[in-house]
Amino acid sequence: MKIRRQIVVLDTADLAAESAFWAGILGGTVEAEDDWHSLYVDGEARMGFQLAPNHVRPDWPDGQPQQIHLDLYVDDIAAAHAEAVAHGAQVLTDADRTTPQGFQVYADPSGHPFCLCWE
Repeated sequence: MKIRRQIVVLDTADLAAESAFWAGILGGTVEAEDDWHSLYVDGEARMGFQLAPNHVRPDWPDGQPQQIHLDLYVDDIAAAHAEAVAHGAQVLTDADRTTPQGFQVYADPSGHPFCLCWE
């Protein structure tokens, strides 16, 4: 099997908020259709966002289960944390960001958990 392209698709009830958040985090641009948004980074499709009006926000870690999470490895956790929060990320765990390695869990506008990781 030859795979020509691979993207991650997230369901969301708010396409504009979700795609704008990830465009800000990943430094990309959004191409919007009625029920689908595509995120491009450096001209390559990276993520898709599908309108799901009945999307239930995960309540990580103890409530409604998550369906997926992304790990994003960064060079500067302090700067990445500040940028993620400025774009609207919700902090789900309070990690010690001064350690040589670790991760902190956040949620995007639709509640999908993601981690900023450093090592």
